[in-house]
Amino acid sequence: MAEDLTPQVLSVLASSDDPITTSEAFPTASFASLKSVVDKLRSRDFIQAEQIGRVELVLTKEGQEIADHGSNGARVFEAVRASLEGLKIRDLPAAVGDPNVAKFGSGDAFKQKWVRKDGDILKATVNQIQDEVRQQLREIQATHKLENPKVVADFKKRKYVVEEKIIDFKLAKGPKFSTEFVKEETDLTSEMLASGAWKTVQLKPYNFKAKGTPTVAGALHPLNKVRQEFREIFFEMGFEEMPTNRYVETGFWNFDALFVPQQHPARDLQDTFYISDPVKADPPREDPEPTPPGAKSTPPPTDKDNKLAAKKLDFKQYWEDVRAVHESGKFGSIGYRYPWSADESLRLVLRTHTTAISTYMLHKLALDPRPARYFSIDRVFRNETVDQTHLAEFHQVEGVIADWGLTLGGLIGFMEVFFNKMGIKNLRFKPAYNPYTEPSMEIFSYHEGLKKWVEIGNSGMFRPEMLEPMGLPKDMRIYGWGLSLERPTMIKYGVNNIRELLGHKVDLNFIEQNPAVRLHKD
Repeated sequence: MAEDLTPQVLSVLASSDDPITTSEAFPTASFASLKSVVDKLRSRDFIQAEQIGRVELVLTKEGQEIADHGSNGARVFEAVRASLEGLKIRDLPAAVGDPNVAKFGSGDAFKQKWVRKDGDILKATVNQIQDEVRQQLREIQATHKLENPKVVADFKKRKYVVEEKIIDFKLAKGPKFSTEFVKEETDLTSEMLASGAWKTVQLKPYNFKAKGTPTVAGALHPLNKVRQEFREIFFEMGFEEMPTNRYVETGFWNFDALFVPQQHPARDLQDTFYISDPVKADPPREDPEPTPPGAKSTPPPTDKDNKLAAKKLDFKQYWEDVRAVHESGKFGSIGYRYPWSADESLRLVLRTHTTAISTYMLHKLALDPRPARYFSIDRVFRNETVDQTHLAEFHQVEGVIADWGLTLGGLIGFMEVFFNKMGIKNLRFKPAYNPYTEPSMEIFSYHEGLKKWVEIGNSGMFRPEMLEPMGLPKDMRIYGWGLSLERPTMIKYGVNNIRELLGHKVDLNFIEQNPAVRLHKD
């Protein structure tokens, strides 16, 4: 148990009329023990205390080595001088006992003209030297300072010394100063009441300004805070949230239905995680599933229900239309003209984008075509090499708008409104290629901190080869766009490494202490 310094502090103050500095009066006491005593005595007005800080120079391991044994150049000189006939260059490392000292010290010794080279022999040019470096480091060791700022800067560069911040206290007598500190009781006990001791004991006063013990509680992850901001923007603009609980998708929904060819690089093992058990899904059914025995009867279907049911049972036709538009072309398209594989379409993958969900929702929309707005924010998986800006799993923010008469200019205008709600106003659009959108545009914004244009999203209008096999009307147009959730979160919270935001390297204190953000505020 640490020694109570209270009597010592009061005794030293009683014997001096001037303020004292704790580091000088109690050189062996720890900062924590001094702070505890200072806080206790100051709260009772026994003392007046001022916390002061100063910066001291401290020797590093290398600097301590030089202070003990001499500088590199001086050690080389001593080794050469000790050899009466000179020292061969190849024997220098063994003579000084350290190859690094020989390497760096020989240069210093030549520079100071302490030694000279005669062929492959080193010879001393003087009989005695003054090792200023060692003397200066010893001065720093004794006083923790040096008057010459250029030398200090050089020592820091060579990593001989480092600066350390020292916290100290300056103490003086307070208005209630006394050399005796009576221990104060913190609790009023039944024994005190029974014996009458409560009348004479000194009770510790309550500190009503003291902060309570921090309550242990859960905290929202910064990604969830920014995700909620995005959700509020979407809801404000009349969007409906899509269900995104299907992490495992078939190649059909993840690629084929989006008019992504089966030879596309995105479908390689280097880019996509494939499921090993089971390897693929069941093929589409020819007929509807039978009604389970004992199922409750339902009201008679209406004409609209019958039409929708007829469409629901026609997934096999949708499957065949997707095959046709890939293999030979259909709906006015010449297709990709390659042999389409049903087995490849049924392979199970961890979804590489939430657009697979958008495709599923648009297929349902084809049952009852109408203007619609959908969005989703959820996790996707790609076989990426993990580094400072890439993860194998991340979150995608996606939006879809379906309506008649939509144009590319309308998409640009909507993007400007959408990003303006996040506080991003300066946008540029660049033509791009996506298998399932045409035209396609990459979205850039000028980053004031980086002083350059950075890509913040991708967008486009879904192709007829994707929409018409679903049964959507020819004149219906659909916008689609997406961006990551991690990038705006990193910008808002000042995170430079994505692995510090998501994954096993996340600091729980970072999650607990960071406040919510507002996207429309910088």
